[in-house]
Amino acid sequence: MTDTAAPPTTDAEAAPTRPPAAGGNRPVLKVTDLKKHFPVKKGLLRRTVGQVYAVDGVSFEIAPGETLGLVGESGCGKSTVGRTVLRLIEPTSGRIELGGEDITDLGKTELRPHRREMQIIFQDPFSSLNPRMSAGDIVGEPLLVHGIADAAERREQVADLFERVGLRAAQMSSLPHQFSGGQRQRIGIARALALSPKLIIGDEPVSALDVSIQAQVINLLMDLQAERGLSYLFIAHDLAVVEHISHRIAVMYLGRIVEYADKETLFTNPQHPYTEALLSAVPIPDPEVRREKRVLQGDVPSPINPPRGCHFHTRCPYAEARCRSETPALKELEPGHWVSCHLR
Repeated sequence: MTDTAAPPTTDAEAAPTRPPAAGGNRPVLKVTDLKKHFPVKKGLLRRTVGQVYAVDGVSFEIAPGETLGLVGESGCGKSTVGRTVLRLIEPTSGRIELGGEDITDLGKTELRPHRREMQIIFQDPFSSLNPRMSAGDIVGEPLLVHGIADAAERREQVADLFERVGLRAAQMSSLPHQFSGGQRQRIGIARALALSPKLIIGDEPVSALDVSIQAQVINLLMDLQAERGLSYLFIAHDLAVVEHISHRIAVMYLGRIVEYADKETLFTNPQHPYTEALLSAVPIPDPEVRREKRVLQGDVPSPINPPRGCHFHTRCPYAEARCRSETPALKELEPGHWVSCHLR
């Protein structure tokens, strides 16, 4: 018999505790019990017949100059978290604080000055650029929209940004189709930097690039972080890339964070069965080293009809009876290491 669905959290269930920002600094971003449920509509009258529980009670913090890696399988809600934090998608519930100020319910006019503090680098460097605009106009558009500097000053700032991301100022008049994929992503990075934000969300920014280009872009992002004190929410499914750029890592499964730790702890001492399975699939560049493979059985459940209790119990080799009925809280096993599992 299969488990029937239920709203993933109820008033009787404790909301997950939020892991603190690294170093004890006031966080640039604080997200508390964030949820995003999309209605499922059917019929001629478009009645709501269900919900897609895309994000279901996610909490985390990002400190100044810190990179938080957000990983998980496709469809687990990573990108939805990023877009909801930016208010590109409206949250169903929860709280989003940017620099200590609650921006969850701000209107368009009130939110406008906060837009300058947070930017995004999109996954696809081809579709994220307007093919009818020159590269220089694309990078300078945020400055124009926010009324920053006159035309000559904007052109100078854009030229500086081009040079900083590894492009030539002479390429400012070129159209997007005249650039390679890696160059297009550099244009996307320059556009994100134009307003000097505090927070940049990278929505799988290197997954569409060749491996050699990935390394160049990742190193560029790390250099920019060191220079400007940027904070990143780095969304990816490639654990090797996340390990290279992140300070801390949060692992998501079906809309929830199941483990959260600094990268050294997570890679050497994973505590959640899902994290163990993810890490076992990471190839080791050493033919002498063997790693035990932990192949997960079954498919990821539908976010429209998630299992009761722990969402992972339908694929977990260690699941017990309580896993099928009780939602595990995200608790701190040791300083800085948080796990959502009844067995820990």
